[in-house]
Amino acid sequence: MTFKQRLALTYIRAKFSLLSILSKRKAAASALDLFRTPQTRNTKLPSQIFDKAQKLQFDIEGTTVHGYSWNHNVLKKILIIHGFESSIVNFDHFVFPLMDKGYGVLAFDAPGHGRSGGTVVSAPLFANMITMISEKYGPVQSFIAHSFGGLTLSMALEGMEHNETFKVVFIAPLTELKTAAESFFHLLKLNEQIQKEFDTQITDMGGYPLEWYSIRRSIKNIKAQILWLHDEDDDQTPLRDALNVKNYYVAISCNSIQLPFRLRWTLLLSGIPFTMPDKKSAS
Repeated sequence: MTFKQRLALTYIRAKFSLLSILSKRKAAASALDLFRTPQTRNTKLPSQIFDKAQKLQFDIEGTTVHGYSWNHNVLKKILIIHGFESSIVNFDHFVFPLMDKGYGVLAFDAPGHGRSGGTVVSAPLFANMITMISEKYGPVQSFIAHSFGGLTLSMALEGMEHNETFKVVFIAPLTELKTAAESFFHLLKLNEQIQKEFDTQITDMGGYPLEWYSIRRSIKNIKAQILWLHDEDDDQTPLRDALNVKNYYVAISCNSIQLPFRLRWTLLLSGIPFTMPDKKSAS
């Protein structure tokens, strides 16, 4: 952390300390706004591959999102979904290999990210964007999702009609939104009263508490084939949350309860891919 970043963090902590004395509700509301606001916006120049794409845009909840389409006349479509404070320009190296596999490739910047409008993003808004992309430019039956994009994809799939022919690749997905919130609380040194009010406001805004925003919860409603890639040293989306999903569902499978999906795991152990057996074989 740079001196400038440390100085800014000190100021923000002092601000919340004062706000918490004046009003726990206002302090939590300010914290929630900050939690939903990307602190950096990726504006690096897109590589030349983006010059070959069809430019797309549509509005969602008053915000214009921008995206790209390659091989747009191809029926077999795949959507690439970036993570928090990222942009689709970081995934340019996926495009040509996917096109070579016969896919029409779609990719969009979420609200508050890259070249899309807005300044904030929430999990429900991100999930709704994914659903709208599939409806407008699909149907989409394959997905590659990273970090926060993985969590929101799992939410979108819950409400999307789909079956076992759908394919999903999770790349170090944010498995539990509560884990991200707890890291946020720790960084800003928010007290327990503000944390409780924060969760209350999350519930009031989206209808569900923090714990609901969970791949461990949503995955039981997903019928797609899933390949999950995770780095054991990932400190942004902790491996322990991912392993909780694996351990929970393998235990269910071993108890002979039928599951709606196939799940394969690849852990990147010291840079060496190690593939776990697929879930169906565990039963």
